[in-house]
Amino acid sequence: MESKNGNGTKKFLIISLEACSSDLAWQLKKEGNEVKYCILDKTQKDIADEFVDKVDNWEQHKDWADIIIFDDVGFGALADKLRKEGKKVVGGSTYTDKLEDDRDFGQEELKKVGVNILPHWDFTDFDEAIKFVKENPSRYVLKPSGKAQNEKELLVVGQEEDGKDIIQILEHYKQSWARKIKTFQLQKYASGVEVAVGAYFNGEEFITPININFEHKRMFPGEIGPSTGEMGTFSYWCDNNTIFQQTLQKMKPMLTQSGYSGYVDINCIANARGIYPLEFTTRFGYPTISLHMEGIQSKWSDFLYAMATKQKFELKTKKGFQVCVVIACPPFPFDDPAAFKRYSEEATILFKKPILDGVHIGDVKQVNSDWKLAGNSGYALVITGSGNTAEEARKQVYTRVKNIMIPNMFYRTDIGIRWYTDSDKLQTWGYLY
Repeated sequence: MESKNGNGTKKFLIISLEACSSDLAWQLKKEGNEVKYCILDKTQKDIADEFVDKVDNWEQHKDWADIIIFDDVGFGALADKLRKEGKKVVGGSTYTDKLEDDRDFGQEELKKVGVNILPHWDFTDFDEAIKFVKENPSRYVLKPSGKAQNEKELLVVGQEEDGKDIIQILEHYKQSWARKIKTFQLQKYASGVEVAVGAYFNGEEFITPININFEHKRMFPGEIGPSTGEMGTFSYWCDNNTIFQQTLQKMKPMLTQSGYSGYVDINCIANARGIYPLEFTTRFGYPTISLHMEGIQSKWSDFLYAMATKQKFELKTKKGFQVCVVIACPPFPFDDPAAFKRYSEEATILFKKPILDGVHIGDVKQVNSDWKLAGNSGYALVITGSGNTAEEARKQVYTRVKNIMIPNMFYRTDIGIRWYTDSDKLQTWGYLY
């Protein structure tokens, strides 16, 4: 498994749309590998300065690399092309990009392989959607599709059984967001436990163990406030279980045909009637990738190389549970460069004790060895912890959080608490085995 440089280390070229893979790049460098990191978004160019080597034009370095990593959707066609040229690639495919970007396509592909899906309807016209809800009163979830789905605060879970609140939101979006939201989906609301199952795929088969995880998407404790994408996650690794068998495992033939290599995750609602997938993530998740660094004991360079070359790999993971907590500053989760400049630009990250266990970088740079906020999002750090029990994992992560000092920082204090009630329900329904 040696690379072209002959000394056992490997050469990684990481291409990132919005500097999401700084932590992975840093991890690979800490393992002794050579890393070149290319950030395409000009407003994020200073992220990871002095942590890893940065390049502006990744194509000039593609022949240098042993492994090329794409960290987001939108690179699928390019990844397919490079694979055909014989390059070793971890990242998307045209097919898997569509699974995540086109919600209707993703749901129909699941339906093809026999997975239960919730009723859903896709729209390109707000008036048509308003008319639909009026004629079919019920509780719905409103989900923007395409690029607009990256604006996590636009997703709305309706609370009214007659759908009147969703009608109000649709009327507001028609006035304020019509230019940005070109297509969107209304999905029938289902109550239950929100749980995700994910696994790494090497182009031919899943690499086990699999990961069962519980995302905490809202900004404030108790699932209150705007949707941020993710403020923290609770997870554990297992060899197999019912959730995996009834959802992700059924997608194996399609993923193999597409040539995809990387992480695949399906977020679901589980209840007594069944397991219903909500959406795909066909890329590294954030902060999930940092949480996986807490739980995976294998060397990431060996693991990624095996994934890119379709090799079987014995993935070694910790037993018990892992938790991650996002530490953020204004304007997160909103896109407001002026607010970042006022409240967070160049803010210094301080540690009460010089201990970096469980500390993973987000939008951070080094300036004369000081850690400072970079970019303009306010997504500062991800802190991880683990333990044999949920309580031990939570205790460790929040002990580590208390070691961090950043002006105006905020985080959720309840990551992982849901496990106590969620696990009882999932076990009663027979989904944890």
